[in-house]
Amino acid sequence: MKKFVTDASFWELFDGASFGVVVARGMKPAADVAPEDAAAIEQLLARANAQAERHLESPTLSENAPVRVWRQAYQQFKTKRGARCSIENLLKRVLKGNPVGSISPSVDIYNAISLKYALPLGGEDIDAFRGDLVLRVTEGGDDFTPLGEGAENDPTLPGELAYLDDAGAVCRCWNWRDGVRTALTDETENAFLIVECTDPARVEDCRAATDELAELVERYLGATIAVKELVTSENREVVIAE
Repeated sequence: MKKFVTDASFWELFDGASFGVVVARGMKPAADVAPEDAAAIEQLLARANAQAERHLESPTLSENAPVRVWRQAYQQFKTKRGARCSIENLLKRVLKGNPVGSISPSVDIYNAISLKYALPLGGEDIDAFRGDLVLRVTEGGDDFTPLGEGAENDPTLPGELAYLDDAGAVCRCWNWRDGVRTALTDETENAFLIVECTDPARVEDCRAATDELAELVERYLGATIAVKELVTSENREVVIAE
């Protein structure tokens, strides 16, 4: 059995946060996604780039609410210099007229939901997890190799907030950078997908984004949705694999 667990050290910092968790089983390999479905996903991403503009009321990136709330959140724990929330990186591209492009069907779907709702989303290969996935403040030194050509091992810092399993870090600085070991690939069959919300006023947006994410993965990637659940301070863990 594998679980996603949010540790007490997280809730001491962010007691009003919420997470939408989706476990998708039996996803099609990217090569097996029908051409019409692949085209529909690309169109979904294109629309989401346009929809994201409604979240950008100011030409100054940091003055927009979805960015500001995460900048404030990142001040509550130790981060690598220059680390920013994933949604800030996506919105920055939209603001500069450089739309987020296609990567792979599964990543395109969660990026589209992220842009539409201005909430960070992530995805990992459940079969690559070693033991439970835990979100907690770290003691530092957790093994981690970030995605990116030529990347080298870059362990966590003491006081950093990260997703961890028994083998090391899965995602650093909460939602800044994924690691190579557990990243979604074109061949991923069983995925852990997550919507992250630090603003208590947006819990219903988190829920809506989670519902839409599950529906799209089921429709276009042929997945069976084994788990769809909201994690909060009152519901801190969920079984993600038997």
